[in-house]
Amino acid sequence: MTVEISDREFATQNDDSEVVISVNNVSKKFCRDLKTSLFYGIRDIATDLVGGKRKSETLRKKEFWALKDVGFQLRRGQALGLIGANGAGKSTLLRIISGLIKPDTGSVDIVGRVAPLIALGAGFNPILTGRENIYANMSILGLPTREIKKRFDEVVDFAEIWEAIDAPVQSYSSGMAARLGFACAVYVEPEILLIDEVLAVGDIKFKMKCHRRLAKLRERGTAFVLVSHNPHNVMNVCDRSVYLAKGQLIMGGDTEAVIRKYEEDLCLSGTESATGAMYLPEKPENESLGLDILALSFKDASGQVLSELMTGEPAYLSIECKSYKTIEDLNVKILVKALSGEHEIVLYVTSDTDGASLKIVPGRAEIQMQMPFCGLTPGVYRAKIYVRQREYDFDGVQSFRFTVKSERTISRCLYYQPRNWQIVQ
Repeated sequence: MTVEISDREFATQNDDSEVVISVNNVSKKFCRDLKTSLFYGIRDIATDLVGGKRKSETLRKKEFWALKDVGFQLRRGQALGLIGANGAGKSTLLRIISGLIKPDTGSVDIVGRVAPLIALGAGFNPILTGRENIYANMSILGLPTREIKKRFDEVVDFAEIWEAIDAPVQSYSSGMAARLGFACAVYVEPEILLIDEVLAVGDIKFKMKCHRRLAKLRERGTAFVLVSHNPHNVMNVCDRSVYLAKGQLIMGGDTEAVIRKYEEDLCLSGTESATGAMYLPEKPENESLGLDILALSFKDASGQVLSELMTGEPAYLSIECKSYKTIEDLNVKILVKALSGEHEIVLYVTSDTDGASLKIVPGRAEIQMQMPFCGLTPGVYRAKIYVRQREYDFDGVQSFRFTVKSERTISRCLYYQPRNWQIVQ
């Protein structure tokens, strides 16, 4: 499958001279067993030496396709996100584009200087000083010594390591090495920049500097390929993306649409349904701690179970439970994380901190958390829900998953802000 990553802002998108990366039906296979892999490697070298032809298009015993017939084009000044779960083939594809490994079938055509940021600081010699590593690293990336001298001060200013520039890199913290690695790559001013998860490191100040520098490079025509598990990083940098799953290209196009497809697939690939209600078996009284959760769901105002939430629309979380005694000062704790991205906490609420006085009597009951609107942006989420009294947990569920969708374009936001507009004169 081949996708052309086009963009409306380029008037010359039909001009082949604007294409800087052309990935043509690329496939790459690996072997799961080390000894077998070494044997295959020796046999392939022997085949090459005698002028034979490898059977690169077929799998041998214990081999698998890390990439299979992947293709796309990227034009000057565009930013492309590579999206997919672990093992999808993203890093393998980045390494093929950077020239670190060769594809078994297909080809990659590159126009211009490539700066791979596969891992910040990975190419540094720990014994050499920061100064010496700047010259060595930027030379490897294709910059002449006279140009390195001109840009040296800017690199060190960006990395903020003047006080340690003549110390061995092995004495640097991981943050210092990350800043220096990024500075070396971006001040080479390459035509193509390959970035693999490196924007996930460093503090907020450093990340902001990175994004500003990337914006400047893109204005000058640098093309980006960015791998990240954080959808907000991808959407902030990339207007187009491709989605890989098990080595195959599933979808390419607008980043928001691609991420939505990826999150929906991620949600539905688990053993539990991420839509509708979640039901739990009822425990015998002698195995209960006093109160048991029987079902979890989101419902609308009429009490109908919702298969998915809609951003900005009202709903309530329903916790159906059974109690074997009267419980005063019941406290419900809810912790929500995004399934995609870095699994950061996006919502944490408790009925206790909200000042809600909850009391439950023996029998079945439904605890409701009413939401005048859903403030979560489109995506897939996992909730941990606990019912407790002070420090004592009666019951809890750690794997309630649900999907949030939207009929409007808000995926670039971190949360939904309800609003009205008016003109006052």
